[in-house]
Amino acid sequence: MAVIHQAQITPTKAELIAGWVPSRVWSGGTTAPPAPLGAYRFDDPAGEVGMETHLVRTAEGVVLQVPLTYRGAPLAGAERHLVGTMEHTHLGRRWVYDGCGDPVYVAALAAVIRTGGREAEEWVESDSGPVRREATVEVTGSGAPGAAVPAPEAVEPLDGPTTTAVGGLTVLRVIGQGLDPEGAQTLTGTWSGQDRPALLAFLTP
Repeated sequence: MAVIHQAQITPTKAELIAGWVPSRVWSGGTTAPPAPLGAYRFDDPAGEVGMETHLVRTAEGVVLQVPLTYRGAPLAGAERHLVGTMEHTHLGRRWVYDGCGDPVYVAALAAVIRTGGREAEEWVESDSGPVRREATVEVTGSGAPGAAVPAPEAVEPLDGPTTTAVGGLTVLRVIGQGLDPEGAQTLTGTWSGQDRPALLAFLTP
């Protein structure tokens, strides 16, 4: 369950994404700020790292996937994966990383895929208590509940023109490529305007 605080964030998540995405090889050279389509979250079992994956559409009409993690302190050795920092009026300074370079995100994504998991429930704090918020992106892993989830390998992401590979895990950066990873376990998702499940990530055997 993800508890979301009522807070002001500076810069905003959209501003961080707009400033970082054009520098990525998989951005396709887009320069205009992408439009948000929705996002989904995973839970950190330790309750320390926020994980939120954004889907955005570029001015050219391409849907990109941008996983982010939010931390209360820098992640050692991950400087090259730093997207930026932001000030959160409830949580203070947050260090924002590319999820593909954060071992907590990689482990969570692999677990959701292997165990047939879903996105985390979202609850927004209010004066009368937490209020459930409907997910803007719904995701489903193709695995089975109770499946074994091996410890993730060292996180050394390799960016390609349309995907990022992290060991046996592949995260689609460009959605709608028509990939068919035969024999792989998958994460698929739907959102407004995308009623048919789209491939978002997969684990090779």
